[in-house]
Amino acid sequence: MGCPRRKALSLLLILVPVHLHRALSQGAGPAGPRRPFLERLRRLEEQFRRFQEVTLTHLRDLARNYNLSYNIDARFQSLARETQAVALAVNQSHAAVQGDLSHLKTRMQKTQRRSRRVESRLLALGAALGERDRQRTQDREEQEARGGALSSPAPAVRALQDTLVHLTALVRGQEARLGALEAQMQGAGPSTATPALTPARPLTPPGLPRPSSPAVHRGRQTLRPSPETGDPPQDSAGRLQGTRAHPSPGSQRAWPPERPGETCDVGPVLVFPNASTQNAAFLSPGFPWGLRALSVCSWVRTASGRLGTLLSYATEENDNKLVLHGGNSLAPGAIHLVIGDPAFRELPLQPLLDGRWHHVCVIWTSILGRYWLHVDRRLAATGSHFRAGYEIPAGGSLVLGQEQDRVGGGFDSSEAFVGSLAGLAIWDRVLVPGEVAQLATGREVPGGAILTLDDAQWRGGFVQRVNCSCLELCP
Repeated sequence: MGCPRRKALSLLLILVPVHLHRALSQGAGPAGPRRPFLERLRRLEEQFRRFQEVTLTHLRDLARNYNLSYNIDARFQSLARETQAVALAVNQSHAAVQGDLSHLKTRMQKTQRRSRRVESRLLALGAALGERDRQRTQDREEQEARGGALSSPAPAVRALQDTLVHLTALVRGQEARLGALEAQMQGAGPSTATPALTPARPLTPPGLPRPSSPAVHRGRQTLRPSPETGDPPQDSAGRLQGTRAHPSPGSQRAWPPERPGETCDVGPVLVFPNASTQNAAFLSPGFPWGLRALSVCSWVRTASGRLGTLLSYATEENDNKLVLHGGNSLAPGAIHLVIGDPAFRELPLQPLLDGRWHHVCVIWTSILGRYWLHVDRRLAATGSHFRAGYEIPAGGSLVLGQEQDRVGGGFDSSEAFVGSLAGLAIWDRVLVPGEVAQLATGREVPGGAILTLDDAQWRGGFVQRVNCSCLELCP
């Protein structure tokens, strides 16, 4: 289309000057009439020349643009290919960045949960230490008050002393009268029968203990367990015998435990050979109802010199509703009893690190928040005001050997248990010391257990279930 137009314009530019020249030559006449006409023709010719120059300029521009239009399609196709390659690279980079961000977000959430857990436990530990300091201060003040009371007798003690002095005077008066009567009878003559007089026994006023009574001999009282609660024996100050977390060498100790080889018929044994996150046993179906009392007893043998996590119970609301673990313990050889994170108590379990079998019972009740720890039939620790009135809810995930960061997962190999568990059972009530002793000696298993190792299931991993006749034969 561009070529015919250019030819037509070229012919027009050529023919117009020719026709103008002919018209000028044909219209030659007198000078007067021809001047205005010639001037008009000259102006017209100048305008035409200008038009011709402008037209030629436009024609050159059209020709230049026409030559460039041949390669525009190829350039557009190349640009489209480059755009697609850039878009693909951007999409790949975006996907990689999204994956890294998701992984980083997961790690950050896990780190934040652990940080909050550690912070809450530190706060709880600080509160427990403060409570312990206040209790010690109160005990010290009570001891000082008792010492002051002994140094300055109370009015009741003074009255008792006055009564004893009066009674002593009465006894002496009676002895004098008896002596005088005896002298009179002897002076009556030898024919008179003199009865054999027995020494008079000092009179004891009613309400006072006799001299032979055990109440007046210090250090001879027989401590008996409470018949109502079955608690361990108490002394006159109301303290439990053998209940300190770290007993002194002179404290009273229970009878030694049976040797492991003498304990048989303890049921199946679960072996956790290494610290893999796949080594986990699930006690299904978990707690069937909410618990206001709990007793967890098991034979335990560690193989790695550390306790790890024995048991963890998690719900959607809280991943630490019930935990027995020693991985994050501040003191070596201790274990944390967590009930409704962040509340916990630190219990001493140093004997479990010797690589031998030991029997452990952890008992808790929401009544006054009391708890007990028995190790090899000995009461190792006890306390109160721990989660008083609390209820462990039902419907969670109960796992042996791992601590859960979410329901049924989120395990960490540094918190795993390495060793063996035997005869594990859980009750929804408080076991009395006699039942704990029967368990520790293998004589009898108390009835009513809601979960045992027979309910354990595991998904892959290296956990092994072994049946042994006696503990000394178990791996």
